[in-house]
Amino acid sequence: MTRKKLSGFDVVLVGFGWTGAIYAEKLTAAGLEVLALERGPWRDTSKDFATTFAQDELRYYWRHGMFQETAQSTLTFRNNGAETALPMRHWGSFLPGNGVGGSGVHWNGQTYRFLPSDFVARSHNEERYGPLPDGMTVQDYGVTYDELEPHFDYFEKICGICGKAGNLNGQTSPGGNPFEGARSSEYPNPPMQMTFSQDRFEASARDLGLNPFPVPSANMSRAYVNPLGLQLAPCTYCGFCEKYGCGNYSKSSPQTTILPVLMERPNFTLRAESEVLSIDKSPDGSRVTGVTYVDTSGDSFFQPAEMVVMCAYPLENTRLMLLSQIGTPYNPQTGKGVVGKNYCYQVMSGATVFFEDEFTNGFVGAGALGMAVDDYNGDNFDHSGLGFIGGGYIACYTTNARPIESHPVPDGVPEWGSAWKQSVAANFLKTATVGVHGASMAHRSNYLDLDPTYTDRHNRPLLRMTYDFTQNDRRLTNHLTPVAEDIARGMGGGEVKVSERTGAYDSVPYQTTHNTGGTIMGTDPQTSVCNRFCQSWNMPNLFVAGAGLFPQNAGYNPTATVGALAYWSVDAIINQYLPDPGPLVQP
Repeated sequence: MTRKKLSGFDVVLVGFGWTGAIYAEKLTAAGLEVLALERGPWRDTSKDFATTFAQDELRYYWRHGMFQETAQSTLTFRNNGAETALPMRHWGSFLPGNGVGGSGVHWNGQTYRFLPSDFVARSHNEERYGPLPDGMTVQDYGVTYDELEPHFDYFEKICGICGKAGNLNGQTSPGGNPFEGARSSEYPNPPMQMTFSQDRFEASARDLGLNPFPVPSANMSRAYVNPLGLQLAPCTYCGFCEKYGCGNYSKSSPQTTILPVLMERPNFTLRAESEVLSIDKSPDGSRVTGVTYVDTSGDSFFQPAEMVVMCAYPLENTRLMLLSQIGTPYNPQTGKGVVGKNYCYQVMSGATVFFEDEFTNGFVGAGALGMAVDDYNGDNFDHSGLGFIGGGYIACYTTNARPIESHPVPDGVPEWGSAWKQSVAANFLKTATVGVHGASMAHRSNYLDLDPTYTDRHNRPLLRMTYDFTQNDRRLTNHLTPVAEDIARGMGGGEVKVSERTGAYDSVPYQTTHNTGGTIMGTDPQTSVCNRFCQSWNMPNLFVAGAGLFPQNAGYNPTATVGALAYWSVDAIINQYLPDPGPLVQP
């Protein structure tokens, strides 16, 4: 295949979801010529998420119309190094997005800031509880909550996040989350309108002495105009958020909050359906020179650039660095190397309440319509003697009782047949779920590398994931699940069905699309891929975005922290790197 060389750009972005849109908007505003390369197709709100078909469950839930095609690219999976990893032929546990907007199109919109202690997880926990166990590779980020706070604030204003502050400039504010880090301003919009399930959850949680608060939501509680002049409309509570695009302009996404402004700028170029094969380096390996990509016709191109920003999904960012031989691959036997290190996920469990005479009407919902408690998240409670660190939030969402996807039945009901059908019909609109969204602490045995056997359509090795729940995960979920059960039993229903987290991690049932790690940030090039500004330690003109930067995963959904880190990083590029190109942190 002949590789054609193209004219250069100041910046090439690999992938074009949330972080790609953020970098592109800020860098073009600073006057740079920016090119974004996106493997998937163009997606536009009015044409691709029209309300006449946006709620098609068969198309989007079952046939995965929004997600990466496994025939195009997938990964192999195993629970431990003694097993042979096999390709994932159908997405299950997580759902990587495909196309412009990435996973920011089909997300629920739950938009939490990480806690201040989450950014210093190692130093904070060791100071309070002593040395961490052998094999736990938890690290500090190298950047603090206070440094990121202005960028959290701006991302929330771009998205029009709906919520109630609990800590405004260091002062506790009633009705919000009392455990959150200090905020410089109130949320841009008030919380969503809660429904039956949230009201019952709130009352039960308060009876237990907990502190419930409305979930921060990227589903609009009212009409809103963001700092770029883009208007969002009030949510209609149709409940088709997760796995679906929003045709009402009511859910924040790159398409509704940034792209209409960005696409009008003459110094921005987007090439969709263009798959980056490698990051190219100078002969001495001191800097990147651009990328090689292939289009739908199979033609290969070398795209020169003065700077490359990796904005793909975390798993693909890791794979591209490994394929391009940038940084030292992680070796779990020696503990040396950094690329692929500290892969983390989430630990989920919960309890479902079945009401007898009351209707929860779960068909009226939204992706981030919920109430939560943070009393057992992060280090908000004393872990002395518990044998684990970290925690999670406990929440009651009403995200929609979608009929193909949602079939709640009590224990003891057959898995199929007439009795099952009768139970589904009886309970369909009479349930509420209290869920635990737990942290995932990094461990030496969980990592990403290149598979030695399986390749993609371009004959490149697939990414191999080695992951299982750790002792820390199991102790964490065993401690938090009974709290969720207690809340559920206090909500006034009948039977409560507890879904505990037991056994090995299973990649088949959906859990969350919160894959993190692999390209982690930190303070030492021997233990991290990027410095505190998300700049590669190896090559100063290479920056990395996304949740792959997380040294471990907190108890929250990652998007707000992904957005804040992107704004933090691009601010450093504009104000520090461009005036004096080179390493922003000396190793």
